[in-house]
Amino acid sequence: MFAEERHRRTAELVGAQGRASVNELAELFSITQETVRRDLVALEGAGLLRRVHGGAVGPNQLTRTELSLGERQTQRLDQKERIAKAALGLVPQARTASVLLDSGTTTAALAKLLSGWKPANDGDELLVITNSLPTATSLSTNTHLLLDIVGGRVRGLTSAVVGARATEQLGALRPDIAFIGANGIHADFGLSTPDPVEAATKAAMVKAARQVVVLADASKLGTETLVRFAVLEEIDVLITSSTPDQDLAEALSTAGVEVVLA
Repeated sequence: MFAEERHRRTAELVGAQGRASVNELAELFSITQETVRRDLVALEGAGLLRRVHGGAVGPNQLTRTELSLGERQTQRLDQKERIAKAALGLVPQARTASVLLDSGTTTAALAKLLSGWKPANDGDELLVITNSLPTATSLSTNTHLLLDIVGGRVRGLTSAVVGARATEQLGALRPDIAFIGANGIHADFGLSTPDPVEAATKAAMVKAARQVVVLADASKLGTETLVRFAVLEEIDVLITSSTPDQDLAEALSTAGVEVVLA
């Protein structure tokens, strides 16, 4: 394969997935890692991607880059729906159960499935606690659910309730499971998001829950954004749409995180 064709396919892959690792590209094109790195230098020079440790991400994926909720709702829908279906299987069916739903488009896909929730047995209850205004709206029509919304300041970009009041409320809770979204999941840096205030709210969710389940499509894997809100050891399960690269897979295994592919 000519270098020009390889460059084109590399740029397309990074554009579709959000990132690609050196190992992945070397195997895909049957070339050495050194050749991959030279390709990435050339593609970065052309403005088609940005090199990061172990691979490359899209050209606009800087540590503070964050799309609005509306912009993200149209991206990777199939991956998010698969992740949400896998997450639904972890929602407890019990006499009394509670789940905490973070803001975000993948957790919103889970909320959409929960909007049709019914108790398996008469008297079973499920309390859903959320800091997402769209999630609260979508679940409010299901009379089978108990619904609580965290109070505080609404962040317009993500429609998430954040701030000191939200983190204080979350600190007084102990839900059975928290379903958390993340902008980045990295072997060394852990889980991150671009906004410090939203990061503080996510950190409070992680600390509150008995079990932490992270919902993240493949574009988030290997990515670092500005503010870390959890280390890998603080999460129990990662549900994602693609196998993590070797570095992240090893870090998740060492941290005792169960990886579920959807």
